[in-house]
Amino acid sequence: MYSIAVQDLHKTYNGSLEPTLKGLSFAFPTGKIVGLLGPNGAGKTTTISILCGLVKAGKGSVQVLGIPQEANYRERIKRALGVVPQQIALFPQLTAFENLEYFGNLYGFKGPALKTQILALLEQFGLEKAAHKETGKFSGGMKRRTNIIAAILHRPRLLILDEPTAGVDVQSRSMILQFLRDYNRSEGVSILYTSHLLEEAQHLCEDVVIMDDGRQVVQGNPAALINALPACRNLEDVFLHFTGSKLRD
Repeated sequence: MYSIAVQDLHKTYNGSLEPTLKGLSFAFPTGKIVGLLGPNGAGKTTTISILCGLVKAGKGSVQVLGIPQEANYRERIKRALGVVPQQIALFPQLTAFENLEYFGNLYGFKGPALKTQILALLEQFGLEKAAHKETGKFSGGMKRRTNIIAAILHRPRLLILDEPTAGVDVQSRSMILQFLRDYNRSEGVSILYTSHLLEEAQHLCEDVVIMDDGRQVVQGNPAALINALPACRNLEDVFLHFTGSKLRD
């Protein structure tokens, strides 16, 4: 079974002269950590928005965890999907605990079980001493870790993370990456991850799709892609080989 299967995906936003997606296709099996990589403007955020049911594709088919993108898709996928957006999605005037309680309630998760889950995850992410501190006063790394907790409270089967280590310190970055590895192994959760940090993606991901200009340009295991190109020493070299060195906006 595929965690995500995208076929011939097209999307043009109203008022735009150029389509954002131009026939994007890829598929990932369940239980893997996979990367969706591309330069700025490649269409990664649009693709994630379509997978989450926030944006409708103009053409093509999407299945997430075997659920086709048909009527009531957002309601059907809601409990199975956890999303960590690129922008911090927390209420700055609320404490970490209050934020997490709010997000847990959105999934119908309440009472002592929710409280126990929140406290356990805050401790796991090194935030137990900041549980009752307003998140607006958190460092960037603390906000990122709280955002991840909010996305996994309801035990999703697929976790999507958009730049989860952007702007964090080395310690938070290391903790987040190790958590994702452990979470994938222990829970069998499928993980889709985007990042511009290609060294990070090379070591974290079992499979990657590199996309550019709204299309897939290559898919494969990072090590296999590197070995297939004698001039490439790492995933960044592979990325530049397929997307070029032209600057992007």
